[in-house]
Amino acid sequence: QLQLVESGGGLVQPGGSLRLSCAASGSTLDYYAIGWFRQAPGKEREGVSCISGFGGSTNYVDSVKGRFTISRDKVKKTVYLQMNSLKPEDTAVYFCAATSGYSWSCTRSGSEYSYWGKGTQVTVSS
Repeated sequence: QLQLVESGGGLVQPGGSLRLSCAASGSTLDYYAIGWFRQAPGKEREGVSCISGFGGSTNYVDSVKGRFTISRDKVKKTVYLQMNSLKPEDTAVYFCAATSGYSWSCTRSGSEYSYWGKGTQVTVSS
């Protein structure tokens, strides 16, 4: 059974950077597309970014393009979300999730994902 654990969240000033990690256990990540999602208080969950199981195809929501970068290390069974130029509106709980239905592409639709981590809090504030 695939299990995901997020880490790397914290408090950062506007303009700062954080790198989130999504570590997998119980299975290889080779056949899974991975997505990063976030949910702020009182708001719906939003798909932030995703990366395909193979080929490294990525996708980003418009609000983070040019600031966030998703990547994966298959040896370490970890997917990263590098977040630069952070803004207060990036404040949210960030979740990673996995789906086996996408090999060469990925989706930011949360309903497509079967496995979820418990989340890590990111707070951007001065």
